[in-house]
Amino acid sequence: MRTEFTPTTTDLDTDLEAALNPGEVEGLYRDSRECAYLALLGGGSLLLLSPPTPRPKKG
Repeated sequence: MRTEFTPTTTDLDTDLEAALNPGEVEGLYRDSRECAYLALLGGGSLLLLSPPTPRPKKG
């Protein structure tokens, strides 16, 4: 006996939406205050920290 699975439109929409809008990795983006704090904490190191690039607007 052979059964076939046909995904529903809702399943396909959900999968497509997840592929086009992946979740952000935790801790990937930092705000300017955190960058300034890390720069002060770093002291005399040569590491330069900058604010994150703007995120694209959804919609």
